[in-house]
Amino acid sequence: MARISTKKNKVTTINYLNKDFDDFRNNLIEYAKTYFPNTYNDFNESSPGMMFIEMASYVGDVLSYYLDSQFRESLLPYAEEKRNVYNIAQAIGYKPKVTSPANIVLDVFQTVPALNGKPDYRYALTIKAGARVESETNGTTFRTTEDVNFKFDTPSDGRTTTIFESDGGTPTKFLLKKRVKAESGQIVKEFFSFDNAEKYKEIKLANADVIEIISCTDDDGNTWYEVDSLARDTIFDEVENNSTNDPTSVISRDVAPYILKLKKTSRRFTTFINENDETILRFGAGVSDNPDEEIIPNPDSVGSNLPGSPSYLTRAFDPSNFLKTKTFGLAPANTTLTIEYSYGGGIDDNVSSNDVTVKTQTVFQIEDQNLSSTLVQSAKDSVSFNNPKPATGGGGGESVRDVRENALAYYQAQQRAVTKEDYIVRAYSLPAKYGNIAKVHLVQDDQLNKTSSDLDRKVTQSDVDNGVTVRQLQARIPNPLAMNMYTLGYDSNSNLKPLSEVVKQNLKTYLSQYRLVTDAINIKDAYIIDIAVDFAILTKVGFNKNDVLLRCIESVKDYFDASRWQIGQPIILSDIVYQLSLIDGVSTVVNPNINGEQSKDQIVITNKFKTTEGYSGNAFDIKSATINGVVYTALDPSIFQVKYPDTDIRGTVVGDTLGITE
Repeated sequence: MARISTKKNKVTTINYLNKDFDDFRNNLIEYAKTYFPNTYNDFNESSPGMMFIEMASYVGDVLSYYLDSQFRESLLPYAEEKRNVYNIAQAIGYKPKVTSPANIVLDVFQTVPALNGKPDYRYALTIKAGARVESETNGTTFRTTEDVNFKFDTPSDGRTTTIFESDGGTPTKFLLKKRVKAESGQIVKEFFSFDNAEKYKEIKLANADVIEIISCTDDDGNTWYEVDSLARDTIFDEVENNSTNDPTSVISRDVAPYILKLKKTSRRFTTFINENDETILRFGAGVSDNPDEEIIPNPDSVGSNLPGSPSYLTRAFDPSNFLKTKTFGLAPANTTLTIEYSYGGGIDDNVSSNDVTVKTQTVFQIEDQNLSSTLVQSAKDSVSFNNPKPATGGGGGESVRDVRENALAYYQAQQRAVTKEDYIVRAYSLPAKYGNIAKVHLVQDDQLNKTSSDLDRKVTQSDVDNGVTVRQLQARIPNPLAMNMYTLGYDSNSNLKPLSEVVKQNLKTYLSQYRLVTDAINIKDAYIIDIAVDFAILTKVGFNKNDVLLRCIESVKDYFDASRWQIGQPIILSDIVYQLSLIDGVSTVVNPNINGEQSKDQIVITNKFKTTEGYSGNAFDIKSATINGVVYTALDPSIFQVKYPDTDIRGTVVGDTLGITE
């Protein structure tokens, strides 16, 4: 790109495409020679004129660099600095994950005395949400997310009752058992004092890696609510289902202990994450005369086409616009806010089964107050916790690259899930407090074609010889209204494992907010194919063979790192050979000797499936799945994994280039 200008009958050409030091220098010299030949002609490197030309070139080069850098950092696909990536991502509605808590299901126990040989459920306790327990191994704190009411026994909230003590065959005490969800994280409270109201006041929490803002209250007992934007003045609020709150719904208390209501609130705040993974709370700017109230939407605000009412249905509009405001909420003034939140999480919180047993803080309620204080205290003392299955979902935060890619996809989805990619990104964007999703694979569901003549045909020996299965015989057609989402998570050792039912339910609930009404999502477990890897190398002369072999093993470990693999991804054996050949000291990769026999391949993949040895139990024919040096996964959604790399990645040095063998 160039510009031509005229001045005093001179034609000046300015090239705007030359932006580095050498280009600036050469252009300035050429400009001086062309337009000032009689004024200056000393272009010796040591001349004063060249000094000024090079100084001007230096300034131009620096300014050009900063202009390019600032422009690049303003575009999310090209931004590199964490601060800029975070700011742009949050500006388009995506909040980075700084950490993910682990989720578990706890068995909760208490004893009650017997009354006429039967459990006296008058002593059944209600353990309020927020009860805290700890891991015996590493002290990880877990917090229950729901109330545990031993008084009720419903299909959705079952209670188990067994005899705990007896006297002469007559029961004297019974053991009650229920289950409750819990998530990891340290719980703390911070206090912030406010004087005069300040517009868009910001406060920073002391701890990084915040998982969840549990509550925010002021001195007057008012609750402040977290919203995704200060412009949105509505929140979902849950209240206990009792006769005081809603007499008409109390009959459904057993199946619906809480009622979800849409409330309008002027006391609200939004949160965002800075480059240090710290959480900032931002409050509103004004004072509102409208108290909190339950919303009753007015059809006139939307456009109903009723006689005498305005209609806006021919316009493009956001269905939630009538739930928004421009007041941006209240600014805290002359009060102290108490903020309770949880922080921590991470992969270390994925503790093993039967490890969360230490009770640290529990709040009890009992309905009947006219009971024996001794027996009530005995019931409280008997409460205990245990996790029958390991915790899952705990993971680290997103990298800058993860945030950039996820934010781009989040923006493209426009707050709804339509395409396959939309659902995958939504699954990966599951808020941290609900669990961490390691792998996601989405395929369309199918169903049997009832008109097929193959439905009644049985598998013959010829079919078996040719690898034909019942599923292949049964004609299947795509189900346009359903999709199967195959998922996996991580355990405490960063190995892949099926998601817990808690995380699956959280994911299903989360996706329901964005899916189309006619879509159905079936969340299933992907198959894990555990493998072992064998290889052999020749080393170069002068290299320590053990050191070279260790580097090769580490290279293969890195290649099979679970974070690098996706469901359905095949193993390209030549890629492993190439990666090994790049190791300093490796002369060539040769066919290894397996159980006394020379392998036909340079890289040997073996299926490991015995559950007694800690593997998944999924047997897979590696030989049949290998075609032209590529090991393909099963037809069912599956993923390869080296679960125990220290023992299942085996390499040998057979000699060196001089022919010296081991």
